[in-house]
Amino acid sequence: MPTLKESNKKLSPVEIRKGLGLSQERLSRLLGVSSKSINRWETDNTLPKDSAVLKRLAKLKEIRDLGLMVYTPEGLKEFLFTPLPIFAGQCALDLLQLGDYEPIVSVLASDLEGIGF
Repeated sequence: MPTLKESNKKLSPVEIRKGLGLSQERLSRLLGVSSKSINRWETDNTLPKDSAVLKRLAKLKEIRDLGLMVYTPEGLKEFLFTPLPIFAGQCALDLLQLGDYEPIVSVLASDLEGIGF
């Protein structure tokens, strides 16, 4: 089983951000950091030092990876930005902003398995 440090090497803020169709500003709000930090990580190819931020980034990677197994890149962006009844009329990005990742992971996993909601 890979250690957290080994898993972190696979985290790429720029790939995660682009895979989710987000701007640096939007990603910075989701992670609770400045957009300058996002820019620095992407430019220097580094990762955040704060473990809480790393965990949030890892969750976003999980959502991106799962989402791209279910949708095309454009379809994933539509899923993230469209208010849905399953999220009580909110869009997935609203839930991400609140740090509520699990409902999104559950919906994507159900869609992947063909169960759907």
